[in-house]
Amino acid sequence: MNVPLTPARIKTELLSGLTVALALVPEAVAFAFVAHVHPLVGLYAAFIVGLVTALFGGRPGMISGATGALAVVMVTLVINHGVEYLFATVVLMGIIQVFAGIARLGKFIRMVPYPVMLGFVNGLAIVIFLAQLGQFKIAGADGALTWMQGEQLYLMLGLVALTMGVIVLSGKFLKFLPAPLVGILVTTAIVTFMGLDARRVGDLASIAGDLPSFHIPAVPFNLETLGIIFPYAVILAAIGLIESLLTLNLVAEITETHGGASQECAAQGAANIITGFFGGMGGCAMIGQSMINIESGGRTRIAGTAAALLLLCFILFASSAIEQIPLAALVGVMFMVVIATFAWSSFRIMHKIPRSDAFVLVLVSAVTVISDLAVAVIVGVIVSALVFAWKASRRISAKTEMDGAARKIYILNGPLFFGSIESFNALFDPKSDPEEVIVDFAGSRVLDHSGLQAIDSLAEKYERAGKSVQLRHLSADCRKLLKKAGTMVRASEVEDPKYGVAVDYGHTFDDEMPKGA
Repeated sequence: MNVPLTPARIKTELLSGLTVALALVPEAVAFAFVAHVHPLVGLYAAFIVGLVTALFGGRPGMISGATGALAVVMVTLVINHGVEYLFATVVLMGIIQVFAGIARLGKFIRMVPYPVMLGFVNGLAIVIFLAQLGQFKIAGADGALTWMQGEQLYLMLGLVALTMGVIVLSGKFLKFLPAPLVGILVTTAIVTFMGLDARRVGDLASIAGDLPSFHIPAVPFNLETLGIIFPYAVILAAIGLIESLLTLNLVAEITETHGGASQECAAQGAANIITGFFGGMGGCAMIGQSMINIESGGRTRIAGTAAALLLLCFILFASSAIEQIPLAALVGVMFMVVIATFAWSSFRIMHKIPRSDAFVLVLVSAVTVISDLAVAVIVGVIVSALVFAWKASRRISAKTEMDGAARKIYILNGPLFFGSIESFNALFDPKSDPEEVIVDFAGSRVLDHSGLQAIDSLAEKYERAGKSVQLRHLSADCRKLLKKAGTMVRASEVEDPKYGVAVDYGHTFDDEMPKGA
């Protein structure tokens, strides 16, 4: 995406970066608490991961940092083994992600069906909303968290509503400043000048700190350590890549541009390797902050870079000022992100799409909320694949023609793969068929080894019945594999369609099938 860097564009990018940086602070602190680490561990991760991915990631406009999806996995490791093991795990996580980028595994994100994407978006919007509800709780005398009540609750709700209202109005009438930034500034000014007793960022924790310093994780370098950190590293790497690549697709769809999935994998990995050596908890793409950036006008790498550098400036020089921002202002911004992120159109199309797609959409949303994003996406893809296989298994059919009295032609339609073998076998009658049978694959596709085995078995049945089978329009690789298997089936030498047994999963059967199939 080539966006001209005019003075107006640079101003928009910098202001968008400032808005994102302000929103990153409470998120990073909150996720650090979830992972049972010091707030600076989360803030350093937000700075380093955000900076590296902004400069080298596969999608300008995306924002990365410490996330809740990773924090909930890290907490068990930190409690059982300590924060040094977390740093070592983050380094290994990054290495795995770099290899995923080098191997170009990012392209497999195309296998995520659209209902799964909708479910991911809706589920994540709900998760973001639920995460903000924690700001409506306060610690009692015994340290236990309880819901706000009375005037304190009304003040919090009023300031949240004020922020949301300012964002909506400024988005319509004040075009030269990002609407979320205006909301934060207006609410902060009102709270400050009126002396309102509202909870502020500083009530969570102090964000003051120094520059992150290089630090080799203080863990034994042996197989026992590897056995401890490797399972966590694999899970974190998978969650981070899935969330990042789905966010990349979402941002690309909103901005009508394309991003580099494998480049994003490699950039995320490099960012986490660096983070692990500089005392950060690791991270991945953040859909909430990415949406804030997009809504604020951020379209280039400048916004993400500015957000990361400004966050570092907050830590080093402006912690006292940032700590005065009311939490209600940031909650209001995140509530607006929830409204913008949720795919409200899914309610309208629910009764128009196939029931299986509607089920997958709801299932992925629910699992995202109940469990985590990686599990939700894996479940959604598996269910979608099973539904697709079931539907495709019933698409194979054949019409027959007689070529004289001694030869019968089966003209196949539909894909032949593991799911359709039973239907394929039911099409033929070796006992009643004439001496010579021709099976025409012009309207069919052999998609896997199970399909080849079915052809081989069919030929054996006819051979036992003392009859012969000739195959037409079978692809060259299928003929080659059948020949290697040593079957007696004869394949026509007619020029056949050029396709592989394993199809490119980036296309649908309808894209690949010959006309009439």
